[in-house]
Amino acid sequence: MPEPGSEAVDGEAAATTVTAPAAARGGPVSHAIFRLARIHRMVAGQLLRRIGLHPNQELLMMRLWDVGPQSQSDLVTALDSDSATMTRMIQRLERAGFVRRNRSESDRRVVVVEPTPESQALRQEVELTWRRLEEMTLRGLDDGERAEARQVLERLEKNLGRVRIDEVGP
Repeated sequence: MPEPGSEAVDGEAAATTVTAPAAARGGPVSHAIFRLARIHRMVAGQLLRRIGLHPNQELLMMRLWDVGPQSQSDLVTALDSDSATMTRMIQRLERAGFVRRNRSESDRRVVVVEPTPESQALRQEVELTWRRLEEMTLRGLDDGERAEARQVLERLEKNLGRVRIDEVGP
């Protein structure tokens, strides 16, 4: 049974108002971002599972569709991942028939990952899934509010992207 102050989204209850824990009251925006990111990832995961993917696999596929074959190390950098996670993700996508790995012709130590022709049907499903997620996320916002939300999120990302390690501290 949904808690008071929540509404159902595709059969799942989602809190619409949350009181921040006492320790987080000094960072209400950060707490809201944390909650939003968590539920956005959860809903994205549910939608992606319907097309046979796990979160972040679609990002790897998007990169390959846009840029073409990439070295595995370039994918690690582009997706801000680590080698072990990338290897597992590529192996799963390879088993599903969406990518193939080959050794580079110029440097046999380099593994090149490329999308398969079979992945093109998946591309349509990923695009539909992202459009659906976008609409679920922005439901009830007019065009101006949607643009403003994007601008604010981009500014927040830029702010955090500028943070130096020494500012964060030990």
